[in-house]
Amino acid sequence: MSVRAKTGRWGIATVEFALVSPLLMLLLAGVLDFGMLLRTATCAASAARAGIEYGSRSASASMDYAGMQNAALAATPGVTGMTAAATRSCQCSGGSAVSCTGSCANGKMMIYVKVTARASARTIFNYPGLTYSNLASSTASVRVQ
Repeated sequence: MSVRAKTGRWGIATVEFALVSPLLMLLLAGVLDFGMLLRTATCAASAARAGIEYGSRSASASMDYAGMQNAALAATPGVTGMTAAATRSCQCSGGSAVSCTGSCANGKMMIYVKVTARASARTIFNYPGLTYSNLASSTASVRVQ
């Protein structure tokens, strides 16, 4: 094979790489952005679980909204901009909602806590024209013991 034929093939490979490499970089940016969003969503779910774990310890802990929020935020120290909201609700054994300061005529009153954690995932690439939301949110609810 002559030297000219080898350099011609090398030139074709270079041109092909120059044409394909922007598409590969775009694909890589999308994979990285998806990974960041998945990480943020997993951290939000973990934060919500940590918050309800704190609130479900006792009836008095279910009234400590700041404690539930702090437990949720402490569970994900690597995520910036995480917010958490905690609520408490009560139901009678039949499923009807009742005020937590009231009582149930026919059965035991059950106390529930709910924690919602939200965070925005940072993206590497901007997606103009697409309806892309980088907000990850997770809600967890449990009955207090």
